[in-house]
Amino acid sequence: MIKRLLFLLILLSLLITPVATHHTVKAEAGISLLESRVEIYFPSALVFNIKVESPSDITKIRLHYQVDRMNYAQVISEAWLKFTPAPKVENKWVWDTRKASLPPGASIRYWWTIEDAAGNRLETPADQTTFEDLRYKWQSLTTPRLSLFWYEGSQSFAQELLATCEGALDRLATDTGAHPEKPVKAYIYANSQDLQGAMIFPREWTGGAAYTEYGIIALGISQAQLSWGRRSLAHELAHLVTHQVTFSPYGAILPTWLSEGLAMYAEGEPDPELQKWLNKAITEQKLISVRTLSSTFSAKTEEAYISYAQSDSIVRFLIQNYGKDKIFKLLNLLKQGNTYDEALIQAYGFDTEGLDTQWRAYITSTAQPKPSAFSFDFLNKLRARIALMSWSLRPEYAN
Repeated sequence: MIKRLLFLLILLSLLITPVATHHTVKAEAGISLLESRVEIYFPSALVFNIKVESPSDITKIRLHYQVDRMNYAQVISEAWLKFTPAPKVENKWVWDTRKASLPPGASIRYWWTIEDAAGNRLETPADQTTFEDLRYKWQSLTTPRLSLFWYEGSQSFAQELLATCEGALDRLATDTGAHPEKPVKAYIYANSQDLQGAMIFPREWTGGAAYTEYGIIALGISQAQLSWGRRSLAHELAHLVTHQVTFSPYGAILPTWLSEGLAMYAEGEPDPELQKWLNKAITEQKLISVRTLSSTFSAKTEEAYISYAQSDSIVRFLIQNYGKDKIFKLLNLLKQGNTYDEALIQAYGFDTEGLDTQWRAYITSTAQPKPSAFSFDFLNKLRARIALMSWSLRPEYAN
């Protein structure tokens, strides 16, 4: 008897419990949101769909959306839907992301405002969508500072890349005081061809990109390229961290030697092949002035190699001889809008020319300038690395 009574009570509770088939928002005046959903066509488009009804004709529908990226001020974009007024409206708005270059993993917050002929107005609660590359079945590993996504390769492959990221972040925090101010996402494609398929009008040599405003990295790393991939991942991660640390309404721009030098430093030990280029430059008296290295590096192959090698060496010189507090102070002074020379003088007591003089004296006394041979295979690999290091995407988005 007790079991039968309990069964009847459970059955009754199921009968009176409502089952939601879709999300509905109803205003006091009677406007109802029957459906709101987003379709993803990566990397070309996002389609925002809406279905609404009201006792009076729906006359206005407006989409509000906000991309999660670093900005000096809050930016909310709007799109007005075109339709014939009616009591029930089903419509959509297509965001052509070919004009926006949104990276994989970009997060978008959105909501709707609906008005009818009777003067009623409904603003829906904000919802969230992520611009995911749905061509692949992604796996993920996550730490408090970073999420790593991959779809091809073993768990140990991904764990090694994640350990590389954590090591680079630890190295930057310990030796420069710089650390990410928001979590970073890293998307690992199986090869450069897959990566290029995720980009709008990619260059044929593109092997990776750092979307600094979004805190997102995308790299093409096969299991056979693990050594290259680890260094490249650490390098691009450092660019994201330094961008977050120096992001400022004053338009902080780091001298190129500092930006690239910190990225090279995050990779770990100096690249022995780039060290050969540095020794060769010392021997042949082809060192480039620090003032010149403050601007965009030369596109000439030999000068580019020397520029990266010198930048790495200059940053290591500053860290090893003056400690992390001064280089972190230098980053903060640049963030505050100081010029390169003003920041260097306040942090170290010398300007760009003074740094050049001191670094040259240091490097010529510690380097071993022996002529070195460079293999054809090495040159090809180094060209690929330099191409990746030189590629920095700063996409803008538009309606």
